[in-house]
Amino acid sequence: MRHKEGANEPDKRVWRREILAVRNGLTADDVRESAVALARQALGLPELAHARTVAAYVSVGSEPGTLALLDALRTRGARVLLPALLPDNDLDWGTYEGEGSLARVQHGAKMALFEPAGPRLGPDAVTEADVVLLPGLAVDTRGMRLGRGGGSYDRVLSRLDRAGARPALVVLLYDTEVAGRVPVEPHDRPVHAVVTPSGVRRFG
Repeated sequence: MRHKEGANEPDKRVWRREILAVRNGLTADDVRESAVALARQALGLPELAHARTVAAYVSVGSEPGTLALLDALRTRGARVLLPALLPDNDLDWGTYEGEGSLARVQHGAKMALFEPAGPRLGPDAVTEADVVLLPGLAVDTRGMRLGRGGGSYDRVLSRLDRAGARPALVVLLYDTEVAGRVPVEPHDRPVHAVVTPSGVRRFG
């Protein structure tokens, strides 16, 4: 990508716009096939093989698909936590009990999200996770992740730090979204691994 190195928000906006434009060009078949491959690669991660609790999310639109992975984790006996967006952009959590346990929730003018329909466990429930699967738009060779810009997962990562929790942080992306260097800000922190449909890359 044609970007100067920088640590400012305008650079991040340019990156987000370009990556989302590519994602929006994917067909439903592209997304479905990638989701199957992504689940296969992720399930090979030792961290997920041994995880008792996994904090994850339900992909929407042209995001790398997660439902196949969520169902496979449940079949393995893992407890899967899914986020529910709060008015201040923080995240509450609920348990995934299969696709029928999801509710489609419209958040104002933002995109609709699929959230757990069952009881809420509170924002601190994420601190119980052995692995946290993070959405994103890109990750670089340092493991620095570019998010969508809402700040929800910055809050999650801060909450994990405050609790002294040390789950494995794994971002799920398409192959083309692993970049040389993404713009970062002081509060950004690296992930431990990225999973794409073609494989796994670890950092640090």
